[in-house]
Amino acid sequence: MKTKNPSKQRKMLYNAPLHKKRKWAASHLEENLLLKYDKRSIPVIKGDTVRVMRGSFKGHEDKVVSVNVKKRYLEIEGITMSKADGNKIPKPIHPSNVMILKLNLTDKWRRSKLERGLSEETKKEIEKEAEDQIKEAEIEADKIKKEQEELEKQEKEKEEQEEKPVEESTKKVEEKSEVKKPKKATPKKKEPAKDTKKPEKKTSPKKKTTAKTTSKKTPAKKTTKKKEEK
Repeated sequence: MKTKNPSKQRKMLYNAPLHKKRKWAASHLEENLLLKYDKRSIPVIKGDTVRVMRGSFKGHEDKVVSVNVKKRYLEIEGITMSKADGNKIPKPIHPSNVMILKLNLTDKWRRSKLERGLSEETKKEIEKEAEDQIKEAEIEADKIKKEQEELEKQEKEKEEQEEKPVEESTKKVEEKSEVKKPKKATPKKKEPAKDTKKPEKKTSPKKKTTAKTTSKKTPAKKTTKKKEEK
């Protein structure tokens, strides 16, 4: 950084791109590693063994669990802090408060950077260490797989044991119900049903009623007495 103004320096740190922040997330090497690799500091990665040099966890040595490049802090195994609700979370530690004791050489890109400008003997030593670390990582991965398989088997056995008493109880209930149930009576053969219907009475055809011819009544003739006058 060219400026000496602290506000501008902080602004540069916070607004810097990730490829620069990755380089700045570096920490010092131990004396043996410093003489071997001819470097004072190296960016920290997951798997490096580290010693805390400052703070309440001073002197703690363990592996790095993760590296947050954006916020530039580390998470180390065994270093936690408790929240107000009682839950524990990993405590972030700045890489400047840490010293590297052992490097993780499983990454070929890191090896190629470390081997630049070194003698062939040191290169061979680095490759041997890398092979040993890769074998150890494979053994650990196999152990983790076996532990997971054992846990899965135990869970399955527990589930089967829990299901067995339920099945036995259901069987007992079914047996009791079968004992209580009466035997089914054999169905009798159905006899042909008798015709109980009454025979219908034959109704004689009704005679056609002819309309009576009504004769018109002739009006009665009025008998008038004629007085004969003589």
